[in-house]
Amino acid sequence: MRPVYLWFVPLLGILTACSQMPESRSPRDFSPAPSESEMNRVSPAFAHYTNDMVIGDLWHRAGLSARDRSMVTLSALITQQQVAELPYHFNLALDNGVTPNELSEMITHLAFYTGWGNATAAVAILSDVFEARGIDNSSSPAIPEQRLPLDEEAEANRQKLVDERFGNVSPGVVNYTTDALFLDLWLRPGLAARDRSLITVSALVAAGQPEQVTFHLNRAMDNGLSKEAASETLTQLAFYAGWPRVFSAMPVFKSVFESRGVLEQ
Repeated sequence: MRPVYLWFVPLLGILTACSQMPESRSPRDFSPAPSESEMNRVSPAFAHYTNDMVIGDLWHRAGLSARDRSMVTLSALITQQQVAELPYHFNLALDNGVTPNELSEMITHLAFYTGWGNATAAVAILSDVFEARGIDNSSSPAIPEQRLPLDEEAEANRQKLVDERFGNVSPGVVNYTTDALFLDLWLRPGLAARDRSLITVSALVAAGQPEQVTFHLNRAMDNGLSKEAASETLTQLAFYAGWPRVFSAMPVFKSVFESRGVLEQ
């Protein structure tokens, strides 16, 4: 066993170095989205596209409700940790009919699909939004008494396929995929199955992971997402996740639409 002073000296050096480093920034410390005057001062062209094309046109297109557009947009922003716009879009989502508990469930769901750190950053910002609006969601159950119905046949097929492919690669991932995701998270009643699918597909596109989209887009359409709504989800994401990621996902969407016989000629 090493004498105490031998490990204490390097530890003291580490603590001293850390004390001299600038304090880390929390999500609350990031500047909010720029005002219109700031946009015009920095980039009149960006202000033009923001006001005339995004706010004035995109958000009013048919095919996707304002509520759904908020959910798609928040999924993209949280996935990419684009925190500057989160306060605005959390407030807009509430105004568009997304309930406080649905926002809570969205963050919980996205923790599994985009990472715990992304969800933690979103919680810090949503906490400020809730406080400003006098919202307290602490009474919502962490563990619901009832869950959404399970498609046992589809889940059995999914389990079998994943276990055959990856059971000997990472049993831990395979087990958590079944127990934590599909037999727990996906059955929470705080979000409709269709909405969970919508935010999952949105997050996957925003993360640049089109290889995961085939399964989840099919699941989304099984859960009630229409082809028109799926198409408009891509349109919304083009602005909030970027054209390259959307174009990487479009061949997958096209393949799913073709396989389901819903792609118009």
